[in-house]
Amino acid sequence: MRVTVRELAAVVQGRVIGDAELAITGFSSLNEAGPGDISFLANPKYVPFLAETRAVAVLVNGEHAAPHLVQVVVANPDFAFAAIVAAFGPKASPPPPGIHPTAVIGEGVTLGLGVAIGAHAVISDGVVIGERTVLYPHVYLGAGTKVGADCLIYPQVTVRERCTLGNRVILHPGVVIGSDGFGYATIEGVHQKIPQIGTVDIEDDVEIGANTAIDRARFDRTRIGKGTKIDNLVQIAHNVEIGAGCMIVSQVGIAGSTKLGRYVTLAGQCGVAGHLTIGDQATVTGQSGVSKNVP
Repeated sequence: MRVTVRELAAVVQGRVIGDAELAITGFSSLNEAGPGDISFLANPKYVPFLAETRAVAVLVNGEHAAPHLVQVVVANPDFAFAAIVAAFGPKASPPPPGIHPTAVIGEGVTLGLGVAIGAHAVISDGVVIGERTVLYPHVYLGAGTKVGADCLIYPQVTVRERCTLGNRVILHPGVVIGSDGFGYATIEGVHQKIPQIGTVDIEDDVEIGANTAIDRARFDRTRIGKGTKIDNLVQIAHNVEIGAGCMIVSQVGIAGSTKLGRYVTLAGQCGVAGHLTIGDQATVTGQSGVSKNVP
């Protein structure tokens, strides 16, 4: 990559302070940047790093006393930096549209235009996949699964039978959707398995991090609402309902039949007991244990 500060600023509609024709060849954080890099200042506690950074240009939300740096003033430096990386940074190499010869495709499968299915993927009977969705190698879709348009499903993802993904869903490596809920009846000292015959519905624009598991419902469905973002290593039990726009951070566990409202945040390593309700816009801080309803 080799672009000018002016070209980068145009992408984010920023105001340049300094030499706009300076060449930029990379991206990095303030404390790790080297010559040629552009960086960003999003948190005020990192202002002292401006004096020490080796970056040649920095995205800021207001002018700073740093005459050795070219500054690009934007409303949100963090988001602007992400936009620049998306425009000029390295791109992933997904499988090309079409079906790899080693993929296994069942009976009655429906594929939209521009679908890409990678090596050794298994698509079971009756699956429906929307336009331009990409399945990386070694993905498994169970019978009757429905996947929307423009989804990205990375390697080693399993979506079991009859589950549904909306449009623009991203599943990172190792995600398991629709595994059995944890249900047993103990009869005379023996744990007898209770059938889990429901499904999982993942709505539009949901992103789910690596090695997260979302269990199918005992009856009806487990639901993840539109625009919710889930981090790595999260466990969501059977019949949980998560509203739109929630943020679920790494190593959270949510027990069965709990309901989250809209725009709830569960910070890292929270544990939430079953059959509870957490209200709209609630924030639960890291390592909390939730044993009662939260308004």
